[in-house]
Amino acid sequence: MKKTILYSFIGILFLSLTAFSVHKFYMAVYQVNYAPEKKMLQITSRIFVDDLNKALEKKYNKKLNLGSEKESPEEILLLKKYFLEKFSVKVNGQSKTINFLSKELEGDVLVCYCSIKEITKINSIEIANTILIDWNSEQQNITHVTVLGEKNSILFTDSNKIGMLKY
Repeated sequence: MKKTILYSFIGILFLSLTAFSVHKFYMAVYQVNYAPEKKMLQITSRIFVDDLNKALEKKYNKKLNLGSEKESPEEILLLKKYFLEKFSVKVNGQSKTINFLSKELEGDVLVCYCSIKEITKINSIEIANTILIDWNSEQQNITHVTVLGEKNSILFTDSNKIGMLKY
């Protein structure tokens, strides 16, 4: 009897664990902070590096190794190009140039740092974020925006690629 219960428990545990591994959750998190003293928007993104490599491989038809020791300067340029193509910001109706500053790996997440300079006042901010969405329609990009202590969030999906906030 004890063996039957034990085998049943192991079977249920195995099925539970394999069921969860079949369906992956596709989410990236972005933080946009307005630093009025620096007249700057500071942008931080956290993206699973394996998903990012797959998306870039699909787009550029080449194997990439972002976040590994095999990473090349050319791959970093492709990352910057992709990021700046898929993430854009308008402040007060004006398109702004995003400066890709750096990136680092935290576990299996690639953290990218960007900024937008010369922002003196924000009445409205419009963000378009399609990073990884072109690769996987299940991708969701949550973007938290903080302007003068006011926090808002926008969820970007295959059906919602642009978000607008007014201040």
